Amino acid sequence: MPRYDAVLFDVDGTLLHSRPGIEHTFSYAFRQMGLDPAGIDISRYLGPPLRWSFAQHFTAEADVERAVNLYRERYAEVGMHECTPYAGVKELLERLYNAGILLATATSKPRDVVLPILEEQGLRRYFAIVGGASMDKSVDTKTAVIRKDLEDPRLDGKRILMVGDRRDDMQGAADCNLPAAAVLYGYGSREELEPWHPVTMAPDPAALGDFILQPV
Repeated sequence: MPRYDAVLFDVDGTLLHSRPGIEHTFSYAFRQMGLDPAGIDISRYLGPPLRWSFAQHFTAEADVERAVNLYRERYAEVGMHECTPYAGVKELLERLYNAGILLATATSKPRDVVLPILEEQGLRRYFAIVGGASMDKSVDTKTAVIRKDLEDPRLDGKRILMVGDRRDDMQGAADCNLPAAAVLYGYGSREELEPWHPVTMAPDPAALGDFILQPV
């Protein structure tokens, strides 16, 4: 029997190398809002919710919402196509799927945004549950996304693992009393992830699959 019955996956930096599209889209939104992106460390925003990211630069709620809308419009046109699965991710998902493990996403991207990306990248078929943020503020943190996933009856009684590459993923898992696995090939550093005491720190998708499928 594998260690877990279900796995929740972050998307950006865990399944997909989406940095180019995200950075280009942030740069576009900042320019439209009158800021020079050259002076902004956009790497900070690879993973966290959009509203939180823009709130680091704009104090007025209306400006934050405008920046979010600019980002989403541009991302839907261009940015969403500028990503690729990490090497070994498809093989990882195939292994877990064939082992009967229920797979879900838990991403800060809105569900309506991540669905076409998963389809385009050939990953949609692996996921029984596609969980993501809402377009409004009702489900706007990784903790809220995970809690929303956990409302699905298919996860009742399951031994569930959260997998991610950033602090938000570890925090969300802790808030929901779930173990978390950290991946080291994404956008978070060992120094960022280690304080959360993940159950494993996987250097690549194959090592993550070995850990999940190891018999208990």
